[in-house]
Amino acid sequence: MKRFFIVAAIMPSIAFGANDCATRRTVPDSVQTLQDVVHLGLCRNPQTAAAYASLRSSHFNKNAAYSAYMPSVNAGVSAGKDYRNKNWDDWNFGASISASYLIFDFGKRESDFAQTLALYRAAGFDFSETVQNFVYGLVGSYYELLNADADVASSESALRVAQTAKDTADKKFKAGSVAKADVYKAETTLASSELALERAKNNREIAKGTLLTKLSFPADQEITIADISSTFGTDAESESIDELIKIAKEKRPDLLKASANKDAAWHKRNAAFLKNLPSISASGSVSWNDEKLPGVFEPDSHQLNGSIGIRASMPLFAGFANVYGARAASADYDRAKYNEQQTSNAAMLDVFTAYQNYKTAKTVLKQTETLLKSATESERVTAGMYRVGRATMLDWQQAQSELINAQKQNNSAKYDLIIKRAAVALAIGDIKSEIEGTINE
Repeated sequence: MKRFFIVAAIMPSIAFGANDCATRRTVPDSVQTLQDVVHLGLCRNPQTAAAYASLRSSHFNKNAAYSAYMPSVNAGVSAGKDYRNKNWDDWNFGASISASYLIFDFGKRESDFAQTLALYRAAGFDFSETVQNFVYGLVGSYYELLNADADVASSESALRVAQTAKDTADKKFKAGSVAKADVYKAETTLASSELALERAKNNREIAKGTLLTKLSFPADQEITIADISSTFGTDAESESIDELIKIAKEKRPDLLKASANKDAAWHKRNAAFLKNLPSISASGSVSWNDEKLPGVFEPDSHQLNGSIGIRASMPLFAGFANVYGARAASADYDRAKYNEQQTSNAAMLDVFTAYQNYKTAKTVLKQTETLLKSATESERVTAGMYRVGRATMLDWQQAQSELINAQKQNNSAKYDLIIKRAAVALAIGDIKSEIEGTINE
């Protein structure tokens, strides 16, 4: 999962040119699919870029931890002159180099490195979680814009129907078959339809601006996105809640991050305890100086010096800092365990809630499809009955109102189902598969 999003983050530079994606100032003119929008967003979004920078920082810290397994080498040079008996001696120069290597410390070095490695894994899962949450937000904004586009189309269709009703009422009034009240009612419906269309266009502009802002473009630009196919489905429909929970435990980033943080806390606790035990190191040094020692006949024999040895050290008393440090690390480990349990409980509730919401959204979509089919037929029949004088304008207005509501409910249910399906994918930590499945469909 993590590797996918790292690759996805750099794929836009291939699709739009080496530096075009992150630096471009305008939205691409072509129709943008969901995959295009996701790639564009990952390329330009500062939140995911900051999360990736944090991951790289943790990566370098992990690499730095390898230094504990290597010798430590220090070099120094010096130059100076002494003041004696009111006179300055000649300049003397020196150079030295020393090395030390930790031989044995009862496993503290291993615990420190394991802690750093666990923190690096936690940073990777944190990056994956940030990317998945951002992608889920893009998916929601993408389909909200499609829903807004569909509402505009429905409002335009309702306006055409209202205009037809107005024209029909005018003709029937001129023919003397209806009262002037029918014309007034038709004009009222037409005005309401025009107002509803303006509101739908306004909502569409807001939805477009929201998506463009998430893509780091000015909200006043235009973007054209691709609609979904008329039929769609997913393998998740046949999976039980137990199967989804199993997937979540294996892939959900916050669960994996909580587990990695717990491992880091465990190694930190061990390292804090092992800090109170002895350590054994090997050391060696070589030094050179040209100082002329007074009264010595062979001064050059003292210019080069060196030493080698083995050193054992053990902290005896540090103001109880080591004792309390070990206790604090133990408390941190307990906290990490409880945080992991709390995260697991919340994740399982997320999976269950998302799954139930998705099942409900499927049912709602089927109901709205039935409602739309019925309302469409009802409006068609009522319009025909009004033309032959077997229905009133009020009946036709009622049928038009029911048709508009049915269209909007169906639009909302269709795109809400996809968003709910993406919420299930986010809950189990596998939104990548959801996007790929939607693209394939």
